[in-house]
Amino acid sequence: MKRSTTSSLLRSINRSAILDLIREQGPISRTQIATDLHVSLPTVMRVIDDLIDENLVTSPGKTESTRGRPRPLLEFNPSAYAVIGLDLGSSQMIGALTDLSGTIQHKISLPSPGDHPEDNVEQVCNLIQQLIDAPRPAGQALRGIGIGVPGVVALNEGMVIWAPSLGWRDFALRSRLSTRFGVPIFLENDVNLAALAELAYGAGRGTQNLVCITIGTGIGAGVILGGGLYRGHHQAAGEIGYLLPSIEHLGASYDQFGAMEYFAGGLGIIRRAQQQLEQAGQRPSDSPLTMETIFEAAQRGEDWAVNVVRETIDYISFSVAAVSALLDPEAIILGGRIAASADQLISQVSRRIEGIIPYPPRFLASPLGQDATIKGASILVLNSTMDNVKIKQFS
Repeated sequence: MKRSTTSSLLRSINRSAILDLIREQGPISRTQIATDLHVSLPTVMRVIDDLIDENLVTSPGKTESTRGRPRPLLEFNPSAYAVIGLDLGSSQMIGALTDLSGTIQHKISLPSPGDHPEDNVEQVCNLIQQLIDAPRPAGQALRGIGIGVPGVVALNEGMVIWAPSLGWRDFALRSRLSTRFGVPIFLENDVNLAALAELAYGAGRGTQNLVCITIGTGIGAGVILGGGLYRGHHQAAGEIGYLLPSIEHLGASYDQFGAMEYFAGGLGIIRRAQQQLEQAGQRPSDSPLTMETIFEAAQRGEDWAVNVVRETIDYISFSVAAVSALLDPEAIILGGRIAASADQLISQVSRRIEGIIPYPPRFLASPLGQDATIKGASILVLNSTMDNVKIKQFS
């Protein structure tokens, strides 16, 4: 039994490593794969045969130029399968149908019902069903559904431990959705998925250690160490919304949003803007306050908004400094809805942290914007289905 388990594990590791190399460096030959990964050529050939049978890899007729026998080159075939990716961490529930490279084929959003648990599950089901029904290339099977949850997730159990904005606590989301749709379901923290996407497709390409900080309704961080996600003992690494902005917050209780989130999350930014307007004796315009309208008002020089943005920069700087001092990442990437206002943030945060930590990281804006979590879902599903899971073909 032990030998069989070990053999199965090695096969899984080899499949993942070989497919990753083809994705990153293809077109590439079998011989080059064996050389680069220090794996025997017969092992590589067996794995490649499986990947070709699964249509994850193709040999499009290209050959390697050598003095000897021509060697066919291999390429990743991302369009063979579709993935449904959901981002539940904003004011809207956003979903997309993508291929395995994260290319978005169809995208929709539905309003978040609030913090009622059952209403949110039903809206998630509506979103999934609309994406299942969306047109996609002929023969493209649905490989799985990846869901970015704004909170703490128990991965193996498929449980949402705590997602305050959705009202889910110890919530068996995966079993609920699996029963309804019969498709492989994978849950992950939404910012962790964004970090995976930045590593593969975004500002983190070529790095091994990065942190992705996203600010939407709340604030969180996805941590990549040594090229892989770091989740922590309780799967709660990166919950920087619980950082304390000052010693005055010691002894307080935060059972929903954390202290930093209360000030620097999207809802906190809007709340502070409303307070500034009240103190100035001004009424907000007929349109609702949003992070975008607040930053636009600051660009116009409106005092109330300038104050809010200045405070927000301070809170973000505090968070970036704390994360940098603890983890020493190569880069910190700012994402989420606030990334649309990155031109007002990046340079000022970088100046604020100079001199207060020994090795300031590169502080960058996400090029993926609000699509990062959805694109990360394609990576999650592919990585999680490398052991030949059953793929469902919807007509």
